[in-house]
Amino acid sequence: MASAGPGPYVRSSAEGVGSSGSSLLGGVLASESSARCGARPDGPRVVALGGGHGLYASLSALRAVTRALTAVVTVADDGGSSGRLRRELGVLPPGDLRMALAALCGDDEWGITWSEVVQHRFRSEGDLHGHAVGNLLIVALWELLGDPVAGLDWVGRLLGAQGRVLPMASVPLDIVAEVELDGVISTVRGQVACALTPGRVQAISLVPEDPPARPEAVEAVLEADWVVFGPGSWFTSVLPHLKVPELARALHRTKARRLVTLNLAPQAGETDDFSPQQHLEVLRQHAPELTIDVILADTGVVDDPGALDKAAAALGGRAVLADVAAADGSPRHDPRRLASVLDEIFLQKR
Repeated sequence: MASAGPGPYVRSSAEGVGSSGSSLLGGVLASESSARCGARPDGPRVVALGGGHGLYASLSALRAVTRALTAVVTVADDGGSSGRLRRELGVLPPGDLRMALAALCGDDEWGITWSEVVQHRFRSEGDLHGHAVGNLLIVALWELLGDPVAGLDWVGRLLGAQGRVLPMASVPLDIVAEVELDGVISTVRGQVACALTPGRVQAISLVPEDPPARPEAVEAVLEADWVVFGPGSWFTSVLPHLKVPELARALHRTKARRLVTLNLAPQAGETDDFSPQQHLEVLRQHAPELTIDVILADTGVVDDPGALDKAAAALGGRAVLADVAAADGSPRHDPRRLASVLDEIFLQKR
């Protein structure tokens, strides 16, 4: 399932971006959270896990709720501009990291402009075709500074990002999927191949099997008040975090409450015909001892609330149903609606 459709994610006025209203929402929600909870003035410390369009949607909402926000991003992309840079230069794939930084840009002229700049892709008949400006900027800083996190922090300062973006691992990863088709189990390697494969993905693993987690990501998880999984591609963006051993241990040990935001539509090749509760069953299969406190799902995609309640209880939590989808009927989370519901959950009002 995916939170947004294919292609470059472009901010729109329908998402409350580019207007004083969205900025006002952010200030009001963050200040109300801290005032009512007696918490830090920046709001709860939140770590969002994922990648791509799903993480973009999550961060677009969360930055309206808290200023103490960290994105921990998958580093397994092997397609498009990211894949080319990864193969040619041996770097972490920058694309999902770039999208997370764009999502954290402010709603003023500076933030909107820089969000569009880093998301811009060249169109040509030459070697630059398809490359995103932000990917090239990030990789240039990595080469100059020799440190992926330092490079991302520099880009974040340039953009005025309202939060921090971290890779989940220190090395590029490959996703290996076990896929069932007509009763036959086969193995597929690579994020793009996993996303496009016919058949149903049963389980995933990573290559290398024991990748080093970024210490900053582990620290952020251990110090968080809330950890948010999803929305996003379930097998290639959400579950891989649980396959990085140090990060997985931190996700189990943290005193933070854990929340899962479920997707709005199926994703071909990964979650065809998956019900909301099947997503939770797969999560439990990959991390049997992980407890989840809250499962957030859109009212319109849950056909069997009782089954979802049962699946949530099996993970140690409860289900919350709310209208968080875009009003136009597209399979996108509306940032303002999602922000409002997340704020109420963090304040224990839902």
